[in-house]
Amino acid sequence: MFSVVSTAAICGMRAVMVRVEVDVSQGLPGFLMVGYLGSEVKEAGERVRVALKNVGISLPPMRITVNLSPADIRKSGTGYDLPVAVGILQALGHVEESLAADVMVAGELSLDGKVKEVKGVLPMVKTAREQGIRRCIVPWENENEGALIPDVEVIGVSSLEEVIGLLGGKECGEGKCAKTDGGKENGKENGKTDGKSRENVLDFSEVNGQQTAKRAAEIAAAGFHNLLLIGPPGAGKTMIAKRMIGILPKLTEEECLEVSSVYSISGLLNRGNAFLTERPFLSPHHAITVQALAGGGAYPKPGIVSLAHKGILFMDEMPEFGAHVLDVLRQPLEEKKIQIARTGGNYEYPAEFMLVGAMNPCPCGYYPDLARCRCTQPAIRRYQSRLSGPVLDRIDICAEVPALAMEDLTGGNGKGRKRRKKEETSAAIRERVLRAREIQEKRGTGRFNAALTPEETGQFCRLDAEGKRLMEKAFRKMKFSARTYYRILRVARTVADLEGAPEIGKVHLAEAISCRMAGNVYWDR
Repeated sequence: MFSVVSTAAICGMRAVMVRVEVDVSQGLPGFLMVGYLGSEVKEAGERVRVALKNVGISLPPMRITVNLSPADIRKSGTGYDLPVAVGILQALGHVEESLAADVMVAGELSLDGKVKEVKGVLPMVKTAREQGIRRCIVPWENENEGALIPDVEVIGVSSLEEVIGLLGGKECGEGKCAKTDGGKENGKENGKTDGKSRENVLDFSEVNGQQTAKRAAEIAAAGFHNLLLIGPPGAGKTMIAKRMIGILPKLTEEECLEVSSVYSISGLLNRGNAFLTERPFLSPHHAITVQALAGGGAYPKPGIVSLAHKGILFMDEMPEFGAHVLDVLRQPLEEKKIQIARTGGNYEYPAEFMLVGAMNPCPCGYYPDLARCRCTQPAIRRYQSRLSGPVLDRIDICAEVPALAMEDLTGGNGKGRKRRKKEETSAAIRERVLRAREIQEKRGTGRFNAALTPEETGQFCRLDAEGKRLMEKAFRKMKFSARTYYRILRVARTVADLEGAPEIGKVHLAEAISCRMAGNVYWDR
């Protein structure tokens, strides 16, 4: 007796269809699984046997062989339990072959026959649809996740009995399993992120003063430019960075699916949080390892740079990160993706994020205020050298965040005679950012200004004669690299978009150059 059931394996950001081939024949009793399997997949045989026994189906004393094809792709994870069980049930006649055909099955089994959630259901269902499969059986917890893919019937089950009833010709066993037509609005509503968003919790109105740094944050958000904030402790660098997520444009539906796929593969989605509509904001500790930042492992998974896809990667106290850790950012900052090579294959994950860094200018934090700074020049150089030249070259905007005066906090002369000035809200800043984003969308590139190609930069970032003279003077004096030249033009384009100007003027270019020059106060000594 022979049967075939379809499932899927996760390889990087994509899923590959896998055939679960089951053969039940006369011979020495045994349960053998083959097909380049990870240890957890090899253990599936025992879980399936006990789960079937506990739902009232005992395996006959026969030889059972299970092959997961193609055999040249490594199979890992626990999502193969349910398809193996369905394949055995089909071979033994408990499941109708016609009902099990053209169905993708994924799920983990507990010993009592309950179906448990698995990782990567979203890309699995997407790949199944591309292969012509229009029906998917997944764990109940992953049902909303799979329902995001249109034109696929996604059935969520919570037990093996429900699967037997469903594929045995009955209506979902006891009638508990959930059916959804993927892509329906109710599926997205049930699975989208709930609770308060970051923009409703943290507001720029809470940041006193620091108008220059706020302006830099606005420019960075409008063009998705990388930003570095430099200043003494307690000046507001972290406050500004954490509020930037509230002024970024919302994710498009396509971007939501991209981000949700990354989190699905990482196992970070659940039934109540299956459709991510907010841009991610990740702030790793400076003790993070290279593997955790970039991704990887024996069986590669997305790292922090991929989990921050389409959002913000905030690195507080940036020089405290290891130099080798920071240098990992070189490729994703330039190529918007990261590639991981293993003996089992090459894996590629998206990594299009906005890098926002915050740092003190020296170990004590008060340089260049020599009245307070206790650090020697060699100590300052060593501290700042932890940010390599190639990493700094990929940062578009550098803003100084100076220490606040008493008047900035109270709005008066220290005697409380003057009411503190009301700070601008995130909603007001976001409105300008959205107008600039609309201008960028009308150009038809589909990208933020920071991601313009050199050809597109030449087309949309033209300078007049006065601007060319200013740029030439700055290029020679500050010894810009070619990368820096193009990045300054893109920042100038963003500044012009914020002002609603069709062309880049001298004032726009001057502000873009000044955003680059702020770091020279600390590095050019």
